Amino acid sequence: MNSLAYAMGGTGGGSPGGDIGFIIMMTSIFLIFYFLLIRPAQKKQKELKQMVAALGHGDAVETSGGIHGKVVALTDTVVTLEIADKVRVKVSRSHIGNVLQKAPKE
Repeated sequence: MNSLAYAMGGTGGGSPGGDIGFIIMMTSIFLIFYFLLIRPAQKKQKELKQMVAALGHGDAVETSGGIHGKVVALTDTVVTLEIADKVRVKVSRSHIGNVLQKAPKE
C-alpha cells in the first residue's frame, strides 16, 4: 500500500510552501474574477438604477422585453407607456431596459 501512495504523489505529506502557493493562486483568481466580472456588472447595475430613477414624462424608453414607448405616467413601481395612439401599457420600473431619448426640457 505504501508503494501505491508513493506512486500517487509522494509520502502523503504536502510539499513545503504548497499551502502558500495555493492561497496566492486562489487570491489571484478571485481578483481576476472581481475586476473582469463582478465590478463591471455592479457598475452597470448602478447606472441602470440611476437611469430608471431619473425617468420623466415624455421620455422614449425600451423595455427589457423589447417594447418601445413614450412615458405618459409614473408611480413608484409602475411606468405607463404609450406604444401607439391611445394604446397604453403599464410596465414595472424594473423592466425598463434603456432610455432611448430624453424628453426636451420645457
